[in-house]
Amino acid sequence: MKENPLRSAAGIPMLLALLVGVLFGAYLVSRAVQNGTPAFAVVGLLAGVLSFVCLFGLYMVEPNQSAVVSLFGKYVGTVKENGLRWNNPFYGKKKISQRVRNFESGKLKVNELDGSPIEIAAVIVWQVVDSAEAVYNVDDYESFVQIQSESALRAMATSYPYDQHEDGQLALRSHAAEISKHLAQELTDRLADAGVAVLDARISHLAYAPEIAQAMLQRQQANAIIAARTRIVAGAVGMVEMALAELQKNGVVQLDEERKAQMVSNLLVVLCGERATQPIVNAGTLY
Repeated sequence: MKENPLRSAAGIPMLLALLVGVLFGAYLVSRAVQNGTPAFAVVGLLAGVLSFVCLFGLYMVEPNQSAVVSLFGKYVGTVKENGLRWNNPFYGKKKISQRVRNFESGKLKVNELDGSPIEIAAVIVWQVVDSAEAVYNVDDYESFVQIQSESALRAMATSYPYDQHEDGQLALRSHAAEISKHLAQELTDRLADAGVAVLDARISHLAYAPEIAQAMLQRQQANAIIAARTRIVAGAVGMVEMALAELQKNGVVQLDEERKAQMVSNLLVVLCGERATQPIVNAGTLY
């Protein structure tokens, strides 16, 4: 089922013409009653009834709206011209909004790739682009969009871990742009048969499930501490190497291996310690 454009007549001229037809039929009937001419009465009744029936062919199409037209269950075409329009009065008309719409899915509880339960929700921006498919390919396209959106969100959430554990690995929390693109593509494939285009899809809520949130928070804190300590140690080692190299280069003092080890230990304590150290001044000789 594909959309078929259908031409329609301008509604205002047709309305005026039909009103004139109704008035003309009433005039003929009144003259027939006065003059006793049955022929005028028959013509007047036919003109009046025909004009009145044709009034039911008038309908209004608002901006960014379309009217799906059918005749006794058979699809005829789709009218998109705005304003007051006229078609065959026996045509059935179903109006479909083609405005951009959005909704936020409920918070879904799913298991991510590593098996941890998480809560996730998304905001979906969508638009009907084929009115015929929206009406005839699915029973209720609005309900279809919501159900398929939640289904696509569940399928996407199970394909990625919550946090990135390896370099180059996509994760729900750290790769929002890539995840949104994947979700939009998943929705586009699912909603194509309903004549719906997905304009944007983004995660609006992402969190661990309450029963494991505290444990996962501790793990994240531990990972952050390890990463911070690793960087601190790397920087401290570099500073110690630079200090020893500068002392040896400038010939300030000559240290044996034991004194170098002691100096390295002291510098690492000073640079890696969380609290400020209290220096002890050596008043004696170096050896």
